[in-house]
Amino acid sequence: MPEALLSCRGLQAGYGASQVLFDVGFDIAPGQVVTLLGRNGMGKSTTIKTLIGALRLRAGELRFGGHTLGGLAADAVARLGIAIVPEGRQCFPNLTVHEHLVAFAAHRNGQRDAWTAERIYQVFPRLKERARNLGNQLSGGEQQMLAIGRALSTNPRLLILDEATEGLAPVIREDIWRCLRQLKEAGQTTLVVDKYIDRLVALADHHVILERGRVVWQGNSPALSADRGLWQRYLGV
Repeated sequence: MPEALLSCRGLQAGYGASQVLFDVGFDIAPGQVVTLLGRNGMGKSTTIKTLIGALRLRAGELRFGGHTLGGLAADAVARLGIAIVPEGRQCFPNLTVHEHLVAFAAHRNGQRDAWTAERIYQVFPRLKERARNLGNQLSGGEQQMLAIGRALSTNPRLLILDEATEGLAPVIREDIWRCLRQLKEAGQTTLVVDKYIDRLVALADHHVILERGRVVWQGNSPALSADRGLWQRYLGV
């Protein structure tokens, strides 16, 4: 396996007096698609907040591309090349679709085939049709497409998607899965949180299951697909 782009060792984090993460550790290699799995409230969002600098790391080591992330502010982490598609989309209501895609444009991964607005429009033709619409004039599905496009416009080294298909109509959800397949084929390193395990097994290279803030299992897609007991024990409602 190539050297890890993101390496987490013994992560501990929480809110106030409440500790949520206990010695969480996993790696993401360049070009891998990795998932964070688990029921609600098991530490997935807290892990993501810790990775992007939105929550202080209490203990452990967090390295990305040769840099130590612990203690860095969220904007510094973003400049290193980590982009997030947040739960809830968080589009700007007073910016047009096109303004979203050019205002945050950067070239942080150094690849020649950069994600430009035109390339993003090829993945999401609906955004091109809505290019002059404001963020608050879009449907929920269109806002999700825009949130992904906005993150891609920074040309991140690591893309994080937090519940990217949550609450979407089935036809729009298929557009998102199609996009994720295209990103994988393009070699985009990605960390995904989602509840559709069947789709994730078909997409991802490696899976990390959290239970009460601890990693209880991690392995590849064939191993997860073969052990449905894991699904019932840690992923079922």
